[in-house]
Amino acid sequence: MSESADDFAAQVKSSTQRVDLRSRGESKTWRIALFIFIIASTLWLGGAHIRAMIGNELLKFGTLEFEEYIAPDAEREIFRLLSLASLSVMASYCVALVSSIVFLSRCPLRLKEHGWLMMSAILFYLFVPVEGFMMYLDGKMIYNEFFTTADNEVFRELFLARIGALAGTPFIATLCYYTIIVLAVFQPLRKQSSSSA
Repeated sequence: MSESADDFAAQVKSSTQRVDLRSRGESKTWRIALFIFIIASTLWLGGAHIRAMIGNELLKFGTLEFEEYIAPDAEREIFRLLSLASLSVMASYCVALVSSIVFLSRCPLRLKEHGWLMMSAILFYLFVPVEGFMMYLDGKMIYNEFFTTADNEVFRELFLARIGALAGTPFIATLCYYTIIVLAVFQPLRKQSSSSA
């Protein structure tokens, strides 16, 4: 009788150890995914701003007209820099997107109880189609830069198409991404636990 009780106790102990190991592994997974998401999103948003500053050199202030004083070779170099910046932005966004999915699937925080997290996820995933379309336009520019001998006119058309794409929705998306940062810092709409009430 005591042997069976000892066996049962050993089984319970080993099963709780397995659960602890599994939860420790999941804890590491979501923390690693969060770390990767923070790094990738910093590179992505920073790269997007650098790309905007580079592209701003091509246009007259407040218009969609190109500056006349820029030499064709200098303009070509600016388009090359835009292509390189777009490449890093696209890669960073893809890493941020995948790591955010892993984070939300493994995170112990429940969206019902943490409204700030739910709002952040909605704002982030709402603009995935917009980012996909912008990546398509960036991909065309990258392809023309590295795999063809396209002239500046092709790059000008792609650049203007990217700026005017989706009637300003990419700018709204950027504002939403900064709203996510504010939500993550202040964490509003947190459901108070019943033990603290």
